[in-house]
Amino acid sequence: MTSEGARGRTYTNPVWPGYLADPFVLATPGGYVAVGTGPGEGAQSLVALASADLVRWEPLGDVLAPDDVPGEATHLWAPEIARMGGEYVLYYSAGVEDRGHALRVATSTSPSGPYRDAGVVLTPDEPFAIDAHPFRDDDGQWYLFYAVDRLEGERVGTAVVVDRLVGPGRLAGDPRPVVSATADWQLFLADRPMYGAVHDWHTCEGPFVVRRQGRYWCLYSGGNWEEAGYGVSAVWAQTPMGPWHEPDGAAAGPTVVRTVPGVVHGPGHASVVTDDAGADWLVYHAWDAAGTARRMCLDRLTWTADGPVCQGPTTTPQPAPAAGARTG
Repeated sequence: MTSEGARGRTYTNPVWPGYLADPFVLATPGGYVAVGTGPGEGAQSLVALASADLVRWEPLGDVLAPDDVPGEATHLWAPEIARMGGEYVLYYSAGVEDRGHALRVATSTSPSGPYRDAGVVLTPDEPFAIDAHPFRDDDGQWYLFYAVDRLEGERVGTAVVVDRLVGPGRLAGDPRPVVSATADWQLFLADRPMYGAVHDWHTCEGPFVVRRQGRYWCLYSGGNWEEAGYGVSAVWAQTPMGPWHEPDGAAAGPTVVRTVPGVVHGPGHASVVTDDAGADWLVYHAWDAAGTARRMCLDRLTWTADGPVCQGPTTTPQPAPAAGARTG
């Protein structure tokens, strides 16, 4: 929500009162389109919002529903949109509740949809894949960052990888590691039954990449949203395919934004937009105090010698982004 006053336009989180998880914002000639995971237990569709200023949003409804997807999927998660050629390409995962998710592709002539599934499974050899993030480098090459389950290493669990996109619906087939758990704060659940065994399961997911300070930065969510240590952290590299490195202090906890116990729970799965004044903003979801819904929030993102730091999570009125924000 926004307000006008002596100090100019302000907003207060959440910027959208309805349920919207895994928010991604795309700048378009007509304004901004946000897409995310919609509400529901038995099924979840992908939903969209529209805005002229990043803080006042209107619902556009479903852009893709489980009935529109081949197979038995009931839950669609974490969409992101890329403009490729003359169409908009939506990357998302489809599964049954939290099982068997695979990355899929849908297309539309409009960023606000509706989208049509392309009949493509990008990750047929992965038992679980979510949180697809398409990233276009300065030379025009597209990459796809996404989260997968890995049982190798000291801390098994969900990790982030990257592969080249050789076409909108085809990966090169050579995924490289980006983020895997290295610290206690990334623990999702101890003694979790998974893949026929019991593991201390760690989670790193929700990647989003920007190029700043002469480096590529991958923001990601880590840990368990119900715990105080949950939040968004970052790693960096000199090329999109890595190798990727943790900045100083990463082992102590999330470096970008984190839970504030009793105030804001589970801030995560972030994307970045840049306003007309050149300021970066973090768009993320956070749970309400009762833990019943994830809602879209927005806070200023600043850059330090050690990487990005969000000036939040905030719950009080804040100066609004400059009009005419853009992604990138």
